[in-house]
Amino acid sequence: MQAQTQPPARGRRGMNRGALGRAIRYLANYRGQALLPYAFLVIAVLSQLAVPKLLGNLIDAITGGVIAQNVVPNLDKVPQEFLPLLFEQLGYTPEALANLYANAERMLLTAAIAIVIFAAVRGVFAFLYTYLAERNSQGIAFDMRNDLFSKISKLSFSYHDRNQTGQLMIRATDDVEKVRLFIGQGLLQAVGAFVLLVGTLIILLTTNPQLTLVVLPILPLALIIFMVFGAVSQPLFVKVQQRISALNTVLQENLAGIKVVKAFTREKSEEQKFGVAADDLMKQQIAVARVFSFLFPLVFLIANVGQALVLYFGGRQIINNTLTLGQYQEFSLYLIFIFFPLAQLGFIISQMSQASASAGRIFEILDAKSDVEDKPDAVALPAVQGRVGFDNVTFRYFGGGDPVLSEVSFEAEPGQTVALLGATGSGKTTIINLIPRFYDPSEGRVLIDGHDLRDVTLESLRSQIGIVLQETTLFSGTIRDNIAFGKPNASQEEIEAAAKAAAAHDFILSFPQGYDTPVGERGTTLSGGQKQRMAIARAVLMDPHILILDDSTSAVDLETEYHIQKALDQLMQGRTSFVIAQRISTVMHADQILVLDKGRVVARGKHADLMESSELYAEIYTSQLVSDVELEEEVA
Repeated sequence: MQAQTQPPARGRRGMNRGALGRAIRYLANYRGQALLPYAFLVIAVLSQLAVPKLLGNLIDAITGGVIAQNVVPNLDKVPQEFLPLLFEQLGYTPEALANLYANAERMLLTAAIAIVIFAAVRGVFAFLYTYLAERNSQGIAFDMRNDLFSKISKLSFSYHDRNQTGQLMIRATDDVEKVRLFIGQGLLQAVGAFVLLVGTLIILLTTNPQLTLVVLPILPLALIIFMVFGAVSQPLFVKVQQRISALNTVLQENLAGIKVVKAFTREKSEEQKFGVAADDLMKQQIAVARVFSFLFPLVFLIANVGQALVLYFGGRQIINNTLTLGQYQEFSLYLIFIFFPLAQLGFIISQMSQASASAGRIFEILDAKSDVEDKPDAVALPAVQGRVGFDNVTFRYFGGGDPVLSEVSFEAEPGQTVALLGATGSGKTTIINLIPRFYDPSEGRVLIDGHDLRDVTLESLRSQIGIVLQETTLFSGTIRDNIAFGKPNASQEEIEAAAKAAAAHDFILSFPQGYDTPVGERGTTLSGGQKQRMAIARAVLMDPHILILDDSTSAVDLETEYHIQKALDQLMQGRTSFVIAQRISTVMHADQILVLDKGRVVARGKHADLMESSELYAEIYTSQLVSDVELEEEVA
């Protein structure tokens, strides 16, 4: 089995740069709906760009009206030879001054109404693009979380062995949310800032190119600063997400193991562990805050420098009578429209850096290669007879290190019961994990009815195998839901028959709600023995041709085990069964016993033969199992 290693740091940085683009391409799932917010955004920005021009006209109408009201009635008092000089000093032609005198109030009202109309248009379309962008971003988050859940559920056991649950959870929640926020807000702000900046520059260059050229050199300087801060901040945000994941892992582990923590009075030490993780997160977030605390004052400094330059050079144009007060105010407002997008860039870069880091972490999972997956030419496994063979199988976890299994070969005939016996770490659980292809062997083959498991589809293989693992997992829902987990369309009669076979029917009926009883999170409302019997019933309902029991009676009392074992004996008839057991009953009646030691099969045969031929088996029998015989006899 080839190990899947984490990509190197350089690879992750390269992936982060492209990952955000891949996340944005999720918008393609919404086609025209994805473009609407940007169309409405352009209309809103164009409406915004019209306001300074109208406001400048409004101010010029006011100042011109004041001049006209004072000058026009007194023109007859001015000598004719001085009139050209007067109009030149005022900056108006006689016709323009007369028009202002006659229509100043109407011009003022028209400009004011136009400002209100354009503001209303901008407000309406701002609402539309904000709402639609948010709706699209929520759809993208929905798609991403579904893709992540689907991928995580399909990844092989080896991937989950190497990755903590808390790390995976934070990527499906917090990382997706950061990507969603950027696509729903940051990306829209970036496009809006670009349109506003370009539109403003075009207006300024066409109306007052001299004054525009004064502030134009500041823009490249500001853009360079933002690019530098973007490059510095993204790795910081990657570390923030890693710290959040570490914190979430500690929290998840403590909530899942709260009984163990309390039983061993480890609350204080776990609080300290959580405190260390929280402290690491706080320090990293402070590091990010330090960077941006320096960025924003620098942006405002650049903006103030631009305003100072406009104030000086614009004031000179006013003095020289080449710029009206309204035109100056119009230019000043457009200048704000230049520096406002630059100020927005700080927030946009912050969101983009976070989203880029999170997108990289999301696509690390979506791009992960499963060690166990269907081959392109995999075929469905036909209904099996139950012949299981291991052909010189060697297995190493993660593809390296010492082998857990070494050159294991055996064959189980259809209907046989095979017991696996050995000390902890001898390889028993690994053998049963290879049969449903939770892992692939590093060397050799695992066969069912002569089919190499790597040549058949996983669904067709696992649907014919019933498994009761040592660690019983139940899901939130009712007892009926949990028993029918592998066969949701099972009838009530089938469910009850499976429960009876697992000696679970009686205790289920003892609950007021019977099969509709909620089991609670992870089955917390049931005892260990009850959970294990439900897990057995779940496997029985599948009516499998191959049955795997991983110490499946370890959590029940001896009397319950006796009844379960009788039911299992009946269940195992006609099925190929693999049993890991610590008690003698199953081992003594097995058709074939495999004794494992350090990953090798050191003995095989039936109980009586092994008692004579295998010293290790006899030792295990004497030291670990013989005491159960007396107890079993008492029960009988």
